[in-house]
Amino acid sequence: MPASRTRHLCSVAAALVLTAAGPAAAASAAGAAAGTSGGLREVMFVGNNWDGTADVIRSTGDYAKVGRIDVVPDKAARMAEINADPIKWIYFQAIRNGVGEGHDQFADDMYSTPDGRSVVVSRPSFADVVSLDLATGKVNWRFPVAGYRSDHMAVSPDGTRVAVSASTANTVHVLDIDTGRQLGSFATGDKPHENIFSRDGKYIWNMSIGDVNTALDDPIWDWTKGDRRITVVDATTYKQVKVIDMRQRLDAFGLKNYSDAVRPAVFSPDESKLYFQVSFFNGFLEYDVATDRITRVKTLPKNPATSEDRTTWVNDSRHHGISMNPAGTKLCVAGTMDDYATVVDRATLQEGPPVTTSKPYWATVSGDGKDCIVSESGADQVTAIDFATGRKVTSVPVGDHPQRVRLGHVPADWTGPAGS
Repeated sequence: MPASRTRHLCSVAAALVLTAAGPAAAASAAGAAAGTSGGLREVMFVGNNWDGTADVIRSTGDYAKVGRIDVVPDKAARMAEINADPIKWIYFQAIRNGVGEGHDQFADDMYSTPDGRSVVVSRPSFADVVSLDLATGKVNWRFPVAGYRSDHMAVSPDGTRVAVSASTANTVHVLDIDTGRQLGSFATGDKPHENIFSRDGKYIWNMSIGDVNTALDDPIWDWTKGDRRITVVDATTYKQVKVIDMRQRLDAFGLKNYSDAVRPAVFSPDESKLYFQVSFFNGFLEYDVATDRITRVKTLPKNPATSEDRTTWVNDSRHHGISMNPAGTKLCVAGTMDDYATVVDRATLQEGPPVTTSKPYWATVSGDGKDCIVSESGADQVTAIDFATGRKVTSVPVGDHPQRVRLGHVPADWTGPAGS
C-alpha cells in the first residue's frame, strides 16, 4: 500500500473515535439542552430482553423506577406473521433456543428520540426495529431488518439517526429516528454486533463477532467462527473507509490463542485508545488508534466457581460489558460468566474490589458520570458501582433478563404510557 494511503487511513482512524461516555451520552447531552426548555427529564432505559419490556429509571441518585413500557404491543400480529412463514418460524425458534437460552429476545437495544416523545427498540426475535410512542405505548413505525435477527444499535450524536445490526444478513441499517426511513446501509463481517458513531457523527464503527452458537469453542477451531472484523464507514455515504482485522494485531502482540471477535468497546476521552473485550477472555485489551496496534492487555481474575468448559459460557462470552468514566481515569468491566463487576484504574490497569453480581451483561455510565451501571441479567436488577471507590452503591429491581442500559429522556411528568 502506498505510504500516502497508509497515512490517510491512520489519520482517518484517529478521527473515527468516540468520547468515553459514548453516543448515548452525546445524545443525552443534546437532549439535556432540549430538556431545559422542553420539560424533559434524563432517565435510563433498561431493556428486559426476555419479557419484552423496558424499565425506565432515574439516571442518578437512587435510580428509582420512573415507569415501564411494553416493547411488544404488536406481539400478536408479529407472531401471526411468523407462524405463517416456515422460514421465519425456524429462525424464531433458533433464536429462542440458541442466543435466547430458551427464551424469546424481545428487547435488545433502545434509544429515545431527542424530543423525549418516543423510544426506538431493536427486537431480535421479531427481526425489526420499532419506534414506540411514550405517551400511548403504540407503535409509531416499524422497520424489518434484512435477514432474521436485529441486534445492537447506536444513535448519532445529534440523536437523529440510529444504526442497527442485522446479524444474520451481515448488514447494518441506518435509519431516520423520527420516521424509520432507511438512510443507508453497509456490509459487515459475519454477525455484526456492536455499533459506535464517531463523536462528530461522520463515521460508524461496527464490530462483527462471528458465529457464537456453535460448540467449536476450542482455540484450534477458531477459524470456523467466520469473518470477524471492525468495519468503519463514512456515515454520510455509507462507504467503507477502513477494515481492522484484530487477528493480525493480536498475533503481533503474541496473543495467537485469543479470539478476534471484538465485543463491547469504549474509546478514551483523548480519542487515542480503544478498550475492548473479545470472546472467551476474562479481561480486555487496549488498542492505539493512531499506530493501529494493540498496546496493553489486562487479564482480570477468574471466579473459581466458573467452569473452564467454554461451551458452558453464554454466546462465547466470558466478560461482556465495558464503560469508562467521563474523566477517562477509570474503566468498569462486567465479568459476565465470572459473576462480578470491577472498576479498573486506566493508567495502571489495577482492578478494584470485585462487586458480586449475577451474570452482569452490560456496563454504562450514570447521568452524572459518578457511577458505573451494570445490568445483572441473572438477578433481574441493575447495580450502580461508584467509579471513585469501586464499591457498590445500590441495586434496583427490573424485569426479566436486563441487558442493554441506555441514557435517554422522557417528558418531565412521565410515569408510563396512558392506561398502563
